[in-house]
Amino acid sequence: MPVPTLRLGLNLGYWVGGNDASSLPLASLAEDLGYSAVWVSEAHGSDAVTLLSWIAARTSRIDVGSAVLQIPARSPAMTAMTAATLDTLSHGRFRLGLGVSGPQVSEGWHGVRFASPLGRTREYVDLVRQALGRKPLAYEGRHFTLPLPDGPGKALTLTIQPPRERIPVYLAALGPKNLELAGETADGWLPVFFAPAHAARQLAPLKAGLAKSGRTLAGFDIAPGVPLVTGADWRACARRVRGYAALYLGGMGGPTDNHYTQLAERMGFGPAARTVQKLFLAGDYPGAMAAVPLEFLDATSLLGPRERIAERMTAFAEAGATTLNVMPVGPGLPGPDRAASALRIAAEAAERAGLLTTAPVTHGPRDRPDAQGDTRIHDHA
Repeated sequence: MPVPTLRLGLNLGYWVGGNDASSLPLASLAEDLGYSAVWVSEAHGSDAVTLLSWIAARTSRIDVGSAVLQIPARSPAMTAMTAATLDTLSHGRFRLGLGVSGPQVSEGWHGVRFASPLGRTREYVDLVRQALGRKPLAYEGRHFTLPLPDGPGKALTLTIQPPRERIPVYLAALGPKNLELAGETADGWLPVFFAPAHAARQLAPLKAGLAKSGRTLAGFDIAPGVPLVTGADWRACARRVRGYAALYLGGMGGPTDNHYTQLAERMGFGPAARTVQKLFLAGDYPGAMAAVPLEFLDATSLLGPRERIAERMTAFAEAGATTLNVMPVGPGLPGPDRAASALRIAAEAAERAGLLTTAPVTHGPRDRPDAQGDTRIHDHA
């Protein structure tokens, strides 16, 4: 059986105005440590594109990725223009993560109906690929028609040439049908609450989608976002993840349309997830946090001392993850020093477990003619 390998990434999540002194410099540290990519998110606060531009301007080797750009926030052509521009300015370091967001943000913030997210995503990716391929943007779909009929519009072509022929596209997918779509149309998958013990059920539709496109898992990047909390007692570390888990299980959707709660149900945590959701929607946030099962937190996070984190990383790699995008928080140290320490510990754990690979991500940073070949994690112990 082949020995599993991993790359490490850093997920900075959502940027809160004013915390650039504590969170954004972590991207430079991740680059120094040999991490393969740094990702940022967006909801209804900071946008991902501005932050990625900021990070790309202050780094030179590490990839920058959106986790994710919201599909309802931008036209496919605008996303293609943005991706081409970021890839050009970063010298081929951009990874385009896309997602439909949720009904509250899509309809309440962007004014875009959340109906048919699967069909809209498929057409959206088609159009982004077409535009980035510098083909005239002519399309007749159920959700998008370009140019608009009976008007002055014409099929236009992207006027800039990105440094790569194919910018890698990742999808944030949760349900089986979306996972199949990710396998069929994308270069990578950005899972949330990826758990090694439950990964096989998620990988089945992903493999089916890959088979439709004549591919296998080989070269496809499975890159979960994984909370990272370092410390001597993993149970104590888990307390710091409760707020994050409760927010997603309880607040990212209504009583019948929270896809994260539905995912937890498929993982066998149904009753507990519904309790978390009920408490969260009632405004009992401490109760919702306390109701998140410890087993769920452990299954979907990296918790504890270096040795235990190394063991858990091995489990993630054996379950199919190819990149771990860690979200670092560590007890006992103030602010950025705490997160920086966690980043270093994760790097040491992965290296000492013998998991790290120098193989490139599909269409990733080592495809660039000016890329540097040394992707080893440097030991800062």
